[in-house]
Amino acid sequence: MTRKPASVRWRTNFLAIIRYELLWNIRKKKFLGVLILAFVLATLTLALPPILNNLNNLTTEPDPDYLTTTGVGLTGFGFFLFALVSVMNSISGEFESGSILPLLTKPISRTTIYLGKIFAAFLTILGAYVLLIIYMAAGGSIIYGPQNNLHLIFITLFGSIVSTLVWMGIVLAAGSVSKSSMLAALLGIGVWLGLNIAGGILSVFSNQAGIMNYLPGSGASGTLGTIISVNQTSITGGSISTGTDGIAENLINYILHPAENVTFFKTEIRGTGQIIRVPLYSEPLSLVVARSIAVAVIYIFVFNLIAWYALKRAQVAE
Repeated sequence: MTRKPASVRWRTNFLAIIRYELLWNIRKKKFLGVLILAFVLATLTLALPPILNNLNNLTTEPDPDYLTTTGVGLTGFGFFLFALVSVMNSISGEFESGSILPLLTKPISRTTIYLGKIFAAFLTILGAYVLLIIYMAAGGSIIYGPQNNLHLIFITLFGSIVSTLVWMGIVLAAGSVSKSSMLAALLGIGVWLGLNIAGGILSVFSNQAGIMNYLPGSGASGTLGTIISVNQTSITGGSISTGTDGIAENLINYILHPAENVTFFKTEIRGTGQIIRVPLYSEPLSLVVARSIAVAVIYIFVFNLIAWYALKRAQVAE
């Protein structure tokens, strides 16, 4: 009997792992629940403004840039939720159910198993985001008229997936090390909450908010555009998140406005009780984009390395 080449055997095993994981992912009630919630929130994002306008006898004006500013219709919390439900059971669930024992004793390398699980999670997220962005594109065109820059949809999709992969790495590492889905979920939620609370406080009251740009999440809040100082408070431009969760939005902004700067502020309360925003410093938008992508890639690599190593060193007897 002819023995299959090693590359063929590896591909067969890899595809088997992917198929197994994909079937498991799409059957998860948690994942289906988050997907339904995402579509509900996307529907509210699309429909609520025109409904409120109608109630107030206002006209909903055409917005040809609606899709480029909303993307897949998710914020950082949405990225985190999709990451959580996609991978919190990928490795830890195998240990809890005992299915890890026959899996690790098969003639398949643990690296192949890990790569198959990661790629299946990636395909699951990709499928969900493609459905969401098609839904947002169709709804935006119906409600706000023909859309400009539809070719940038792929940039939005890329940025959203990279942002989600950061949280997937964190949850996977927590699950692989602890071998507990509950701990993976709790640690992931704790990290997300902690970073967002700390980021909110630092972004508003501290001179050191920039440190948040080197941590996963929304990063420091900045203002995109030109500053016009009127009594030290007035600013032009929109507020953006400059961390790993804002990659999609910032990439779009950079492509459309490559020469723009991002200005960071802190809030001060004066003796008279007056609350003002004080500019701290400005950075080119290109630097903000490059840094957020670089930070995301580093975290994706580091946390996946931790998760892979934990699986590699796991004892079958467990």
